[in-house]
Amino acid sequence: MKSKTLFVIAAIVVGGALMGAVSSLHPFGVPTAEGVAVDEHYLTHAGTDLSCENVVTSIVFDYRGFDTIGESSVLFTALLSVMMLFRKGGRKE
Repeated sequence: MKSKTLFVIAAIVVGGALMGAVSSLHPFGVPTAEGVAVDEHYLTHAGTDLSCENVVTSIVFDYRGFDTIGESSVLFTALLSVMMLFRKGGRKE
């Protein structure tokens, strides 16, 4: 009985915290003032500051280059792991 009561209290506290966090978010699709300023900077400076003319490519490969390298290394590691897991044959003795 004590564990059920403790579980219900914990669920109410966590649920209340989640509801409070969700209610403080701005509406989806409505940009904030900071987001608009960053977007305008990327759109106006992407062609002059960077080496490519395409805005999407310049953001992915120039502004977020280290993040892209990290994501590609994670995908490469996952691919190698799956290949090692499903390889044919066993160990050679």
